[in-house]
Amino acid sequence: MQLLQNKVKEEGIVLSNQVLKVDSFLNHQMDPVLMREVGKEFTQRFKEHNVTRVLTIESSGIAPGIMTALELNVPLIFARKQKSLTLREDIYVEKVYSFTKQESNEITVSKKFINPGDKVLIVDDFLANGEAAFGLARIVEQAGAEVVGIGIVIEKAFQPGGRLLSEAGYRVESLVSIASLEDGKVTFA
Repeated sequence: MQLLQNKVKEEGIVLSNQVLKVDSFLNHQMDPVLMREVGKEFTQRFKEHNVTRVLTIESSGIAPGIMTALELNVPLIFARKQKSLTLREDIYVEKVYSFTKQESNEITVSKKFINPGDKVLIVDDFLANGEAAFGLARIVEQAGAEVVGIGIVIEKAFQPGGRLLSEAGYRVESLVSIASLEDGKVTFA
């Protein structure tokens, strides 16, 4: 996706050979025009799967997730990282490790929002080691629903997440794939 690749080139900041900061358009401040295009692109890539739900994880996955759900005309569900007083029972819970934050979180989704037979598209902002995507996929499968694919805005292809998800049988579509962040420079795959 050329528009996204250009945005990464222009505004992405390489913090280390493992971390890319994109807070000016994706992780803190969001570019709504770009997010709309991201939603359209994911819709094109997964339209043949009759998606019934889009699932993401809070908070950086919400913008690309909601725009994708809007284009597909289906609900967006986001897994919560923080415990909620209103979300205590009848929930799916999975533990996921965040590479960027270097911490584990329990993510939760209410059982009433994913049903057996649903066709779920998982959307997330980054893919590094695949922990968030695997956790979301486990929730979908616990519900008796089907993961029809995993849409990733930016994949760090030099980390194993994409390969591991593909080897596990998931269809992974990354809009931008980064081969390296070495020497303070973004190199696309």
